[in-house]
Amino acid sequence: MRVAMISMHTSPLEQPGTGDAGGMNVYVHNIATQLARQGTTVDVFTRATRPSQGEIVEVEPGYRVVNVVAGPYEGLEKEDLPTQLAAFAGGVVQFTRANDEHYDLIHSHYWLSGQVGWLLADLAGVPLVHTGHTWAAVKNAYGVGSSESEARRICEQQLVDNAESLVVNTEDETAELARFYDVNPGKISVVSPGADTELFTPGTNRNTELARRHLGIPLHAKVVAFVGRLQDFKGPHVLLRAMGEVVRRGRVDGPLRVIICGGASGAGSSVERYREIADEEGLRRITRFLGPRPPEELVSIYQAADIVAVPSYNESFGLVAVEAQATGTPVVAAKVGGLPLAVVDGETGLLVDGHVPESWADALEQLLIDDPTRIQMGETAVEHAGRFSWAASAEQLAEVYAATLDGYVPCGAARNAGGN
Repeated sequence: MRVAMISMHTSPLEQPGTGDAGGMNVYVHNIATQLARQGTTVDVFTRATRPSQGEIVEVEPGYRVVNVVAGPYEGLEKEDLPTQLAAFAGGVVQFTRANDEHYDLIHSHYWLSGQVGWLLADLAGVPLVHTGHTWAAVKNAYGVGSSESEARRICEQQLVDNAESLVVNTEDETAELARFYDVNPGKISVVSPGADTELFTPGTNRNTELARRHLGIPLHAKVVAFVGRLQDFKGPHVLLRAMGEVVRRGRVDGPLRVIICGGASGAGSSVERYREIADEEGLRRITRFLGPRPPEELVSIYQAADIVAVPSYNESFGLVAVEAQATGTPVVAAKVGGLPLAVVDGETGLLVDGHVPESWADALEQLLIDDPTRIQMGETAVEHAGRFSWAASAEQLAEVYAATLDGYVPCGAARNAGGN
């Protein structure tokens, strides 16, 4: 089987945690890697952002990234990318014709790619599989950060109505699509993401010691880490406000440290804004702001932490939570989206209702004080994270592909383009 994946706005080879690169990059890269190893040929089409990238990157046998020139290399925000949809689609068509490439189906990721994938699937007479990763109506329902446009919601409705198959991360996401997009549940398949459990492994005491020395953190400190893009929707401000409350209460013995790992993302976001919040909470001396780190370095950050916090306002799954648990670090996460699947409340970490800093302070303080429970949760977390593998995810996705092809009947112009 040959699959064309569309990931227009961000390349699977970009560094997660910076700009628009995040969990979706990790997802596309790992799922393409495993599909290729299992015998499915995958080309991932993405927008070129540097002339030095080259047109084709051979990642490994059966998995290529194709960089398509569409608009200027630099200076385009994600919000500007709809202006380049036609150019990007044209670039993909030009590549496939020039190289006589043919695909059995198109799998698009995110709504921008979905619009391109919808067109390409119709042109080629092949089915469209779509994964939204995030959804405008869901994000707007939480009222955090800048609101998503009605135009995006309409585009997503078109994709929900016209894709042959929709792939979601959890049953919770299925319910959200039913609530906000009136989707036909028969076209939805749940494929849980995985984690690289060969890379993200529990650290020995020596690993933890080395990681803390490298970060300049006292060996006997209690450490809480946040890993992700710095935007309000991911909730770093919630963690900083909560840790300010923990410090003021003064119930945790020994020094405290906070690690914020990631880069600013989205309109109006800046690292400086979160530094100011840390200052307001009296955390300047105990907080380390780190830029985005590759997975090989994230391992050490997870291992250096006593707790990893995931205070997002919504997550379709929660890759950071699973990665952290794979290293033996318990997670305190918001009880939203797919995080209740990623974190077993009371066993591998704690789930917090809402985003009130005082409630988060209660949960963080509970685990920072109770060493035996925290350590036991970390041990259980390793076992739990081991249930999520990219190889298994790819196998499930390949089954979705096969079922989609079996049931596909080309209908060309008869497809519904309404969307509102």
